[in-house]
Amino acid sequence: MSFGDILYIVAMFLFAYLTFGIVRNYYKKKFDDEGHRIDMYDKDEDVD
Repeated sequence: MSFGDILYIVAMFLFAYLTFGIVRNYYKKKFDDEGHRIDMYDKDEDVD
């Protein structure tokens, strides 16, 4: 394997890792601990 091939494989692993982290954090902020969407709550309504 040449240096370029190794660099390409490392770049693909980093890309996959960062993409997974971004998607995971996006959905972690979008839903509460019970799995309900945070942005669907009515502001005036008390959430139990």
